[in-house]
Amino acid sequence: MSTQPMPIFETYEIFIDMDFSLREPSMTCIRQYIEKFPALVEANKGYLTTREFLRAFSDNSLTFTSYRTHVERLLLWALIIRQKAFSQLKRQDAEDYLEFCRNPPAVWIGPIVRGRFVTCDHTESAWGEPVIPNPKWRPFSLKCTKDSSDGLTPAPDDASQDIELGAAPGVVTRYKASQSTINQIYTICSRFFEYMVEDGTVAANPFRMIKKKSLNRGTPQEEGTNRALTPLQWDYVLETAEHMAVEEPDRHERTLFIVATLFAMYLRVSDIVGRPNWHPVMGDFRLDPEGNWWYHVIGKGNKAGKVAVREEYISKYLTRYRRFVGLSPLPEWNEQTPLLMTLRGRPGLSGRQVRALLQSVFDNALARMREEERGEHETNSLRVASAHWLRHTSATLDAPLRSPKDLQMDLRHSSLSTTQDVYYHSHDQERSRSVRGIGMRDRG
Repeated sequence: MSTQPMPIFETYEIFIDMDFSLREPSMTCIRQYIEKFPALVEANKGYLTTREFLRAFSDNSLTFTSYRTHVERLLLWALIIRQKAFSQLKRQDAEDYLEFCRNPPAVWIGPIVRGRFVTCDHTESAWGEPVIPNPKWRPFSLKCTKDSSDGLTPAPDDASQDIELGAAPGVVTRYKASQSTINQIYTICSRFFEYMVEDGTVAANPFRMIKKKSLNRGTPQEEGTNRALTPLQWDYVLETAEHMAVEEPDRHERTLFIVATLFAMYLRVSDIVGRPNWHPVMGDFRLDPEGNWWYHVIGKGNKAGKVAVREEYISKYLTRYRRFVGLSPLPEWNEQTPLLMTLRGRPGLSGRQVRALLQSVFDNALARMREEERGEHETNSLRVASAHWLRHTSATLDAPLRSPKDLQMDLRHSSLSTTQDVYYHSHDQERSRSVRGIGMRDRG
């Protein structure tokens, strides 16, 4: 396939005003471009998945712009170069993509342009609309000045943040991806796939399986991860959420409650935002005759289940949040108060909103660790953490303290072997301590 890469997503200002109920691109030129690809690459599904990921991080324009660059580029590569759907990409594909980003072909490289989309001087275009893709746009940008003698005018809604300053007229810098750029590509693409894994779009994250040698001068995170924070990182995340709740209670008491709830019961995001046929309420917390608290949930496959609730969560986090929103300290029998509400009091939050709140906690926790001069080896895995990591982190930390069967029931795994294979393994810190004091001789 010789399809030329073209921009697929708009600027931040246009994107946030989109009608997300449409199950296809709203711009004619993008829709026609997507329709060019064969059915087997699932181009429209890839577009919609990428769009939802970007929407989850649309609270901040800078974050959106950075993420858009990398996931749009990955989508174009999958469709044009690899000719595969996201669900078909494997570890080797991920490694090949990183190598592609180190040395992209010339047709994928161009000058930094003012607008991704431009207005056409003519009343009719090949796309049937006045706004068309900027023909000078490329997925990879060179540092050079722009030639505006093409008869095209930047679209009025396009931001001008992409202008490269300081380049002398006519000077072109040869494209070369730095190691930090490759690391950033890896981090964002891995986070994208973690999002798709959690959403059920793909079965695994191919970037997570990449070995250090594939990233050249990679960092420990790039050797792979079990998607669990270290105890130190988790302490920072929880403390950060608590600090945010104190500093901005109207906004972040709910954020702290979300963090604590997901962690305390190994929950998925869908377990607190609900499903089409089930909406979580406070009455889903129930006290049995023996005085034990349980959280009743409708999980994957519409399977009903219940999760044991730890005492500290009830006494410290659930009661705190309920008091904050004006409720009695403990849930009442059959209470129908929504588990989560918007800041304006409307029932329910979307998964996108929950993930955005959690990402703000992860980002602030990482910033605190850097301010306190924590080493790179202590912070690396936090850079790619996602909402689903709280479930894995809690189960990983609890595994040495609980029986496999009990943990399996609360994780709602259908197979005990899944729980044992994932969580009952040698922890790195324990493994390191076990060998640290063993000498080279004198074994006794």
